[in-house]
Amino acid sequence: MGSSLCLHNGMLISGYGLMPVCAVLFENGQIADVFNEKRFAQKKFDSGTRIIDVQGHYIAPGFIDNHIHGFMGFGTDDRTTESILEMSKHLAQYGVTSFCPTIYPQETSDFIKTIRACVGAMGKETGAKILGLHLEGPFISAEKLGVQRAETVKLPDVELMERFWEAAEGRITNMTVAPELKGMRELALYCVQKGITLQAGHTNATYENMVEGFQAGILHSTHFYNAMSSLHHRNPGAVGAVLSHPEVGAEIIADGVHVHPELVRLLMRDKDLNRIVLITDALKPTEQKTGPLFANNEEVVIEGEIFRRKADNVIAGSSLTMIRGIKNLVSWGVAIETAVKMASANPASVLGIPRLGNLIPGWAADAVVFDKQYNVLITIIDGEIKKDIL
Repeated sequence: MGSSLCLHNGMLISGYGLMPVCAVLFENGQIADVFNEKRFAQKKFDSGTRIIDVQGHYIAPGFIDNHIHGFMGFGTDDRTTESILEMSKHLAQYGVTSFCPTIYPQETSDFIKTIRACVGAMGKETGAKILGLHLEGPFISAEKLGVQRAETVKLPDVELMERFWEAAEGRITNMTVAPELKGMRELALYCVQKGITLQAGHTNATYENMVEGFQAGILHSTHFYNAMSSLHHRNPGAVGAVLSHPEVGAEIIADGVHVHPELVRLLMRDKDLNRIVLITDALKPTEQKTGPLFANNEEVVIEGEIFRRKADNVIAGSSLTMIRGIKNLVSWGVAIETAVKMASANPASVLGIPRLGNLIPGWAADAVVFDKQYNVLITIIDGEIKKDIL
């Protein structure tokens, strides 16, 4: 754990709003205190405390990305612990303090190898912490694949899920499933007993299928609007079901391409803001500067904020970063404190992880400082500075 550190003269963003001219004290890997600048001037600090004037920039909780496949040329599709650790290191430079490596559907032996590679990185991170694994499949719909391969998807299988759980050493935090698949209720009940957050995604469910899924504990949704049955006036589908049930959460890719900004605004008008989670769904070549670009072992090309599969021009995923997602949300009229909450407190809450994602005494000492142009200046993880360009 890091020694004492104090950031002051900042615009504090927390779950309680925007507070000008504030300071945050970090001690022993936790937030020790949050106070205004007047108290900062009166406070006596230990001799070893490092004090940083953040010059009026924003101080926010560290970003948490619950759905990310890769970054900077490293990804889960490499199936190596080394790649996951490189993701961790590079993500910290972009203000991400925790993440869930997200695994594509693939052959069972490769799926288990990828799970073990991710678990092997946990506890060895030099940057963003790994909260647990997000399994995006393989129990998804062949009718809503996106760029997933049809031969890799499977019907729900509790015995296979037990193999995944054992390979993960109990470290699966969230899982994307299609609620309409035969045998899903049994699988869902197994996962709920293990504490796995279940997300409806890559699904062609009817409204009734979705309600049955909610009753079985599938109470979150993967990249909402994308790769799911759409809203129709005689069949609300997956989209309508999520919109009409306030208890169900929603991931959102705020790159302006995966979802039109007006539909993001619609979601925010209709949904409890505590249940909306900003994700990147970023692919392995995100922020990669040179060389050919590959994701899920297929060549992709970048077009603005998205990647397209070179072979057929199908959208393969996003090149979004969390800080750009926040910037986009604010440009669409979302309050900055709400956008930050969608990137920090909300993802921690959806996964049921306590004392993470907010600037509150006793909570994890994870924070980011960024300026009004949305440049990340400082990243702090467990009270240790991982980036400082202020």
